Amino acid sequence: MLLKLEVLEAIKRGEVTLQFRRWTRPTVKPGGTLKTKVGLLRIGRIDDMSPDDVGEADARKAGFRDVAEFRRWLDTMKQGPLFQRIEVSYLGEAE
Repeated sequence: MLLKLEVLEAIKRGEVTLQFRRWTRPTVKPGGTLKTKVGLLRIGRIDDMSPDDVGEADARKAGFRDVAEFRRWLDTMKQGPLFQRIEVSYLGEAE
């Protein structure tokens, strides 16, 4: 799962706790970790869902101002049959 540095830093600060992905196959698993430029992330719960089900609260948890901004971002992403809501948190420095 590729994340921009600004998103990684927001996760590290605890400001972003969700990510959304549309893909052909997941690249992360619940309970797993992800080594990044800012350290180690914990992958929490992963839910399959429709992009239409993303509400204001989840959009803000993912770092968007609102659902409209989330939808504009989603329109720039590649198409894929699977859409997932992914909980993320910062674990610490990667070893």
